[in-house]
Amino acid sequence: MADDLVRLKVDVIVTAGRVATGAAQKATDTIPIVMGNSTDPVGYGFVKSLAQPGGNITGLSDLTTDTGPKLLEMLRSVMPSLSRVAVLVNPSSSSQLLLVESLQSTAQGMRLTVLSAEARTPADIEKAISAVAQGKAGALIVQRDGVFVDHRRQIAELAAKNRLLTLSNDREYVEAGALMSYGVDVTDQFRRAAGYVDRILKGAKPGDLPVEQPKKLELVVNLKTARALGLTVPQSLLLRADEVIQ
Repeated sequence: MADDLVRLKVDVIVTAGRVATGAAQKATDTIPIVMGNSTDPVGYGFVKSLAQPGGNITGLSDLTTDTGPKLLEMLRSVMPSLSRVAVLVNPSSSSQLLLVESLQSTAQGMRLTVLSAEARTPADIEKAISAVAQGKAGALIVQRDGVFVDHRRQIAELAAKNRLLTLSNDREYVEAGALMSYGVDVTDQFRRAAGYVDRILKGAKPGDLPVEQPKKLELVVNLKTARALGLTVPQSLLLRADEVIQ
């Protein structure tokens, strides 16, 4: 599909996520590419740096490893007795591994143990969550990943089956049945991506336009899931939520 766009000689290519950006990068090094959202664009080699991208790619990053402490605080507020948390990660993603490190560092001061559950393919997901349950974790943090998003219902169902509090940085998981999400408002990012397209069409070079990081984070809570798990979500958390699913 990226090759087809190049053959059409489009003026700008806008991409959503790591896979699409990588495909566009392979297809052209001359047509400007605007990332609507991309986790760790430096780590994946899309840009040289956030401040000075160089090349033909720029746009927005959804790298939010610094939200780790907030995620643990939210889980602990819902389940004060929580002692073990697992993180579902794709080990191919450097940004996801960075989040695990951030969580483990924060967890030490909270008397929490953070475990890593790795999955690269859909077949790995069930094995990983089963291992999490056997490891007696009480909660599961799921990172934004193409494979995980595509199988978000499976993840939510497996988490519910094993009575795991599930928290993600993507609201799509909550809509699929996870307990909470706290992360980037992707819709807002694509609105901001339009600004990059505008500047490029007016003559700006993508390599000169700094990659922007998230400006807006949203909290979504699924009360239906909370009730099914027999949990009470603190009123203080509900008041901070951008949306509560009943």
